[in-house]
Amino acid sequence: MSVLTCIAKIQAKAGAEEQVKQALSKLLEPTRQEEGCLNYDLHVDNEDPTIFMFHENWQSEAMLDQHLESKHIKECFELIGGLLASVEINRLSKIG
Repeated sequence: MSVLTCIAKIQAKAGAEEQVKQALSKLLEPTRQEEGCLNYDLHVDNEDPTIFMFHENWQSEAMLDQHLESKHIKECFELIGGLLASVEINRLSKIG
């Protein structure tokens, strides 16, 4: 099995950190229940509290795509979209 790793970097606008953190935290449990989710962990940058990082592993790229189309993801980003400075998603394959 070839595991797909995803690193999602989400930066909140200054002053919106707590709202964004609360909304992103609500994604943890429903996502961890999704088919193909191996891990889904949320982190905050130790030096910049506006930066949140998801470290995710999925059984396949198709399962990650399904996750990105899920109701809870869409609703969350509709809610916090105006509070975000940027979103960057990297799909990674292990080479060693």
